[in-house]
Amino acid sequence: MKKILWAPWRMEYILSEKPKECIFCLGKDEREDKKRLVLHRSSRSFVIMNRYPYNNGHVMIAPLKHLPDIEDIDKETAQDMFQLLQKSIEIIRSCMNPDGFNIGINIGKVGGAGIEEHLHIHVVPRWNGDTNFMPVIGDIRVMPEYLEDSYNKLYPYFKALKDR
Repeated sequence: MKKILWAPWRMEYILSEKPKECIFCLGKDEREDKKRLVLHRSSRSFVIMNRYPYNNGHVMIAPLKHLPDIEDIDKETAQDMFQLLQKSIEIIRSCMNPDGFNIGINIGKVGGAGIEEHLHIHVVPRWNGDTNFMPVIGDIRVMPEYLEDSYNKLYPYFKALKDR
């Protein structure tokens, strides 16, 4: 008997109309932060959860300015993004206890960038044994926690950054 693993949240992405606007630039209204999965804003950049993550707790750090290349970012924004990278790792470590991280910047379509017009840093928490045959054999990723639950778990830690 063939077994079926359901991943209905993927259908939302597959069937959805892709926005013509940059998804990073759409999230400028702070009242929509929860809807857009924005966890934190600084004066120059912000942290947002990946709506279609590689793993639970997968966040992205992006500059507020719409810039496609790392060479376009001024020194202050680069420093701000790196500080948010450090804080994001610290927060994810303390609240989700991963065994490691993948951190990356994909530049250009051939570099793997899904959204190539707005530079962003991926922060992907990793756990021993979190990969298996499912992505290779079935093109299915198994997510053990709902996206909104991950957001609600991380948000208080990021909110504490603002309150300092």
